Amino acid sequence: MSELTRDILLRYWGYPSFRPLQEDIVDSVIEGKDTLALLPTGGGKSICFQVPAMAMEGICIVITPLISLMKDQVMHLKKNGIPAAAIFSGMHRSEIEVAYNQAAFGMLKFLYVSPERLMTDAFIEALKKMKVNLLAVDESHCISQWGYDFRPPYLKIAEIRRYIPNTPVMALTATATPKVVEDIQYRLGFKRSNVFQTSYERKNVTYNVIHEADKFGLMQRLFSRMNSGSGIVYVRSRKRTKMIAEWLQSVGTSSTYYHAGLDAKTRDGRQQQWMEGKIKVMVATNAFGMGIDKPDVAYVLHYSIPLNLEHYYQEAGRAGRNGEPAECMLYFAEADVA
Repeated sequence: MSELTRDILLRYWGYPSFRPLQEDIVDSVIEGKDTLALLPTGGGKSICFQVPAMAMEGICIVITPLISLMKDQVMHLKKNGIPAAAIFSGMHRSEIEVAYNQAAFGMLKFLYVSPERLMTDAFIEALKKMKVNLLAVDESHCISQWGYDFRPPYLKIAEIRRYIPNTPVMALTATATPKVVEDIQYRLGFKRSNVFQTSYERKNVTYNVIHEADKFGLMQRLFSRMNSGSGIVYVRSRKRTKMIAEWLQSVGTSSTYYHAGLDAKTRDGRQQQWMEGKIKVMVATNAFGMGIDKPDVAYVLHYSIPLNLEHYYQEAGRAGRNGEPAECMLYFAEADVA
């Protein structure tokens, strides 16, 4: 099977070989084992479920909480000649029916849905007609009440397993404490414990904590030497995102801002401009970034101290996904600590 999976990896993704541990994870899934993969942000998690799903007969259902991630992955799969669809809020009923019919008739290899969608009658009826080869659960830490982003609908995932009793589950996350690792497997109904984990270290990324009251001066110097790539500045308040973005523009750095208070069209438009490199620096609250897969982020700057270490690791993990040197800066003054 290894030869087949390597052939699929090369043919559809252009990689001649797997990264460390990826192939072991792929083999585990193909052997029909429930599998939990803990890989660092940017560590190639999607390959771990997409390759085995391509190697097996049937469709892979991918559960993710992020519409932006669904759209992005479906776009990439289609670009690679792989039939895929996503169902998300805001779609017309007829579009949803088409996707379900395509899945039931074996016309898709991947169907992306949100956890909220799982317990709807339409989904369950369609699921009964599908030949499901894998149930992939992305951002699986969301199932655990000890995780940093608990989402109750994730608890329903185990309930749909009764309709597909012979289908393995693959859970993926970038970071989880030992307690969360145990909880993910329990709540997803793993038949036995099966965890693959690599080091969280990313050798191309440097982490800097800088004690300095003049954060604006530091930012200006940092971004003035950014010749290529892009940057993210994380702050805790919505009001400050706008203030910092406008200040960066005034000193000659192309930037915009993003927070959950903006309407969806504005958020999508700004994210797209940043993704395409039309805007260099995104100033944002932690509403921005989950599921963002931009390879050339050279700097992730924390203007405000994050809520906890898990949040910091997730946010800093957006740097250097292309393997090039990248820097993470956390600026703090005495007032921030208080």
